[in-house]
Amino acid sequence: LWVSVTLLFFGALSTAFTKMGFSWSDALFLLAASLVGAGMNFPLFTVKSKVPVVRETFVRSFGMVYRVPVVKTVTNETTVAVNVGGALIPVLVSAYLLLTYHQVAPIALAGTFIVALVTHSVARPIRGLGIATPLFIPPLTAALSALILTVAFCPIPECRFVTAYVGGVLGTLIGADLLNLSRISDLGAPVASIGGAGTFDGIFMTGVIAVLIV
Repeated sequence: LWVSVTLLFFGALSTAFTKMGFSWSDALFLLAASLVGAGMNFPLFTVKSKVPVVRETFVRSFGMVYRVPVVKTVTNETTVAVNVGGALIPVLVSAYLLLTYHQVAPIALAGTFIVALVTHSVARPIRGLGIATPLFIPPLTAALSALILTVAFCPIPECRFVTAYVGGVLGTLIGADLLNLSRISDLGAPVASIGGAGTFDGIFMTGVIAVLIV
């Protein structure tokens, strides 16, 4: 059963990437790189925590349980890091799509703006974890905005898929993470990993789910 579920899961993810013009081999490579990169967090900077740093390794948020990266430290600081698989790779894919489908870039950036606004409005600080959002609101927003924008300005499949993915990834990154950097010191999290809560975080999954929906 678990083998079947896993195959269906990776099959769905691969389908999302092929819809955006990637070959199956490219899709599998991106999935493998994302899976490996999910365990890699690159520290960016540290901030002094205004509250005691939580030492639990698991935190519950919106009905989900997340494993929190823990740093052995005696200082009351929060390390802000970027996760390779959950954030860096999706952002690089988004940049590639914007450059490849440059005629879609204005529409995709408009979708990004919409997703960022909605995501920022529902993002909530979770003590010991970071900034969390309800699982399905960002991808649904990305898919809906992509459908509306492309029907009005670019009614072809490539526009729809690229707008959904880029809007989902960059909109979630901006709305949930970048616009909330000033709140990191209030969270008491040992590590605030952008794109790193779980194997595939909201940034990665938002773009993929949005593409599958549209």
